[in-house]
Amino acid sequence: MPCNRGCRDEALRYPSKETWNGVKVRRVWRPAFRQASTLGRLLNSAWMLLAWSFAALYRRPKVLIIGTDPIFSILTAIPWRILSPGTKIFHWCFDMHPEAAIAEGMVSPKSTSVRILRPMLRMAYGSCHLHGSLGSCMTERIQAYTTAVPIELVTPWALAEPPAPLPIDPEERGTVFGKAKLGLMYSGSFGMAHDAGLFLALARKLSSCNDIHFTFSVRGNRVAELTQSVGPQDRNISFIDFAPQDKLEARLGAPDIHLVSLRPGYEGTVVPSKFQGAIATGRPILYCGDPNSAIAVWIKEFGLGWTLAEANLDEIANNLIALVNDPSGLNYLKQRCFSTYQLQFSRSAVIDRLNESLKQLIAS
Repeated sequence: MPCNRGCRDEALRYPSKETWNGVKVRRVWRPAFRQASTLGRLLNSAWMLLAWSFAALYRRPKVLIIGTDPIFSILTAIPWRILSPGTKIFHWCFDMHPEAAIAEGMVSPKSTSVRILRPMLRMAYGSCHLHGSLGSCMTERIQAYTTAVPIELVTPWALAEPPAPLPIDPEERGTVFGKAKLGLMYSGSFGMAHDAGLFLALARKLSSCNDIHFTFSVRGNRVAELTQSVGPQDRNISFIDFAPQDKLEARLGAPDIHLVSLRPGYEGTVVPSKFQGAIATGRPILYCGDPNSAIAVWIKEFGLGWTLAEANLDEIANNLIALVNDPSGLNYLKQRCFSTYQLQFSRSAVIDRLNESLKQLIAS
């Protein structure tokens, strides 16, 4: 039951009823509140929550799946638990609010709005029968609201799932990295949850090595800050526009290593989708973030790359230099990442596990 309006393109309108791939879609009409503004976003969220809550009066599904878009969607679990007690409620958590806003510094954890929300959220989380978490950090945040409801690990999967590690397109490789033998790329959103300070520090340590190059293909509200921090002396750091859709696969396969970052305080609040997108293509990860976060744990557990910190800048710089002259070692890393994705994080693997959990939930 999505709404009938586009999110990023608010001029778009969708039909109230549609069948897509065998799924019946019934859309909620909502006013044209501006999604790009804070007030508009909150009004849109409130409208959708009321519409979904009202649906508990006339719908009786075996399982209700609640996501986290719009914000505070979890609150609809309360009326559904009361009005449709026979329905099992599964909360598939992608983002956590107000935790994300607190991490961004938009609100204080002691603010009046947060103090009002907390009891309501505890009731909502406790009204569910099962929670889906993206990783260990998010699990801990959910448990702060309730320890009585079981939590299933339901990680995101990559939008593109090639059947084998992506080969390197020589033309795209040259466009992105020039003649460098080892290319590292940060691709995707670069906003409040991300930071590149240590990546730049590492690149500067490697500035004398002409065989290693760092490229950023980014958009978001911290891009200007990032570009201004790179000067003409940083010859092994460059920026490139996003690839068009027909060149996306070639772009994802161009680097040898993908860069992923998550600023302290954001662990467990947002989707770490860059991680899955990279290993799906058979590329190792150089991660900058909390060593106890889910991404760092997965990297260490499955041997998928490195976690970068102030203390190991020299060590990782030496590791990268060694890889320049060890193509077999790099190919082994790529194959390991691809195989791990297929077994642990692919769409089919995740959906099969979730399907079994929901069937057991119905049977119980």
